[in-house]
Amino acid sequence: MIKVLLVDDQALVRAGFRALLAAQDDITVVGEAADGEQGVLQTAELRPDVVLMDIRMPRLDGIEATRRIAADPALAEVRVVILTTFDLDEYVFDALRDGASGFLVKDTEPADLIQAVRVVARGDALLSPGVTRRLIAEYAQRSRRPRDSGRLAALDALTDREREVMALVAAGLSNDEIGERLFVSPATAKTHVSRAMVKLGARDRAHLVVAAYESGLVRPGWTEDDA
Repeated sequence: MIKVLLVDDQALVRAGFRALLAAQDDITVVGEAADGEQGVLQTAELRPDVVLMDIRMPRLDGIEATRRIAADPALAEVRVVILTTFDLDEYVFDALRDGASGFLVKDTEPADLIQAVRVVARGDALLSPGVTRRLIAEYAQRSRRPRDSGRLAALDALTDREREVMALVAAGLSNDEIGERLFVSPATAKTHVSRAMVKLGARDRAHLVVAAYESGLVRPGWTEDDA
């Protein structure tokens, strides 16, 4: 059973999500919170598998709440999905960088929301990888930040194959697709991804994508054809 915590300051939004998710045989809503501070406290208490987290809330916003959850070793298995009104919200990149596993626009189709919760709970792939990649590329380009020297140095710990796999993850490829591209099994691709995540201290694939951009391993506009 997938345990979900809803964190949003709009009671109507929480009620709609609760009704939709609770109707699924494999999902249960274990709690609700009206602001980020409550969200952090309830995450620690309830240990949900997935937190659906709004960005703009009173007392503590979703970005800082996500950062606090991601920084707590006891909550390492919790996955946060950011809820946003616009798919290119300026704050989403910060949330992904600080530990969110992906994001959803609030008017997403019900079936897509349910599938997103299942995908993130499994930890198998990025949530909406193509859109997430586009958002990260957009803000990496806008910010024109210099390469993160710490992340750049950390790449030295990766093998050439792990770097190659990391770049393909940043392009939004699944383990199956990476396996096909590199002529290896999906299990082998998953092993390379896992090793890269461990070496870079990445919580999940979303964080690995952020690391790929911030280190300069891939560039805005990069695709798998550039690998």
